[in-house]
This record gives sequence, C-alpha cells and structure tokens, in this order.
Amino acid sequence: MEEFRIIHPASILAPYVKHYWLLKTTGDAASVVRTIPTGMMSLIFHRGSRLLSVRENELHPRVFLSGHEKTFDDLKYRGQVDMIVVVFRPAGIRAFFSLPADIVSGLRLTAGDLEDKELATLENSVISTADDRQCLRLIEQFLLKRCTRLTEYKLKRIDAAIRLIDSGQTNIASLADAACLSTKQFTRQFCEYVGVNPKEFSLTIRFQRALHILETTPATSLTDLACQGGYYDQSHLIKEFKTISGYTPGEYIAECPPHSDYFN
Repeated sequence: MEEFRIIHPASILAPYVKHYWLLKTTGDAASVVRTIPTGMMSLIFHRGSRLLSVRENELHPRVFLSGHEKTFDDLKYRGQVDMIVVVFRPAGIRAFFSLPADIVSGLRLTAGDLEDKELATLENSVISTADDRQCLRLIEQFLLKRCTRLTEYKLKRIDAAIRLIDSGQTNIASLADAACLSTKQFTRQFCEYVGVNPKEFSLTIRFQRALHILETTPATSLTDLACQGGYYDQSHLIKEFKTISGYTPGEYIAECPPHSDYFN
C-alpha cells in the first residue's frame, strides 16, 4: 500500500519552493523504483527505510540536499518508506543555502558535509517527530528563518532564461540576451543559481516536456512528439530519452504512466 501527497508551501516561500511531497509505504516486500532527472533540486528526509542506489550500491543518507541528476538511477527499498521531500524551484535553492548550486550537482550532501548546524538540528527534530503536519511546520520554520531575499535583478535574469527554456528555447546566445548578460557571465550565474549549465538544464527540461506531452496527449506519435518536444527528429528523441531515462519512449510507457514532475 502506498500513500502519496503534495503540499504547497507558504506564499512567501512559493517563489523558491515548488512544493513538498510525502510518501509512505507499508509492507515488507522489496521493491525497485526508477528515478529520472527533474530539473529541480530537493531536500530529502528519510524517516523510515532508506533507499539503496543501485548505480552506486550505496544507501541514501538519512537527510540530505540532493543536487541535479543527469541520468536515471534505480532505487531499492525493503520495509516501510516514510519520506518528506522539499522540491525547490530551479533557482530557489540559493535562497536558503549560500553555496553555489553547481557544487551540489550529482551529489547528496548531509548537514555534516555542509557543516550546517541548523540543518542538523532540523534533521534530528523531523526524524524524531511522528506527526506529518508538525514535521512540515518545522521544515517551513527552518526555511522561513533561512530565506534570504535573492538579489532581485539577478534572479529576474535567471528566471527570464528559465522561462525561455521552458518554452523550448535552447540557444545560449539568445538566453544570455534575455538575461542581459554576456554568454560567459550568463553561463556562470546560471550554474551558480540553478546547479547545472544551461545546456544540461535544457536537455532535462526537453525530456520533461516530452513526458508532459505523453501524459496529457497519450496518442501522440513519436514523430509528433519529437517535433513538439523540440528534438531534431525521432532518432534524436529516442537517443536522448534512452540516455536520460534508460528506456526508449515506448519502453517507458510500457513500464509506467508518463508524468512530468517539472511541468505539473
């Protein structure tokens, strides 16, 4: 049995936090779930059984800041999973953590790794608190206390580029122009705020867009999906889909219902 919920953040946090999600499972059977890049970083709390990364053959930490992933991973678990996850908007992480976001790319950093005593205190409180609502209150109090008003003009520049990427624009010069920055300055600031360079981010968002199309219009052909998703052709679509998810589009649909975490 599985219970999954999405909770929206306080309005003051909404520019930086997309949502929280909570997952609980019951039973002792071993299971495997495939994760795929979403284009967003997250703060993850494991209050029950931890997940094992098949790719790394390593258990997830109890609580960690998760950087951008560029490809899929299979996660194994046995027993009861009890997770709370804070999902940040693409440039939101810098409102709460001062380190450049690209330092976290592909990593799972604990409070100890970050030398973050406030995060360590939150970890102990959330792990030892059974009530979900109280846990979310603790997390929001932490975020509200840490929330710093990002340099507005920088955030607006990065957000302008992200909106273009969301709409299918991938040309770096055009994205830099929209951000009123040189290509070099834009790439550096984008990495610092978002965690990956614009090209890497665009690849993930293009994949998420394809998932969203498959989710909302299941009858879409691969030819139309390639065209609507911003791929050169069907071959390009299949190749990128396989690299990011480990499946061709057809295999993916056969394994699980398509769902875009980014566009939903």
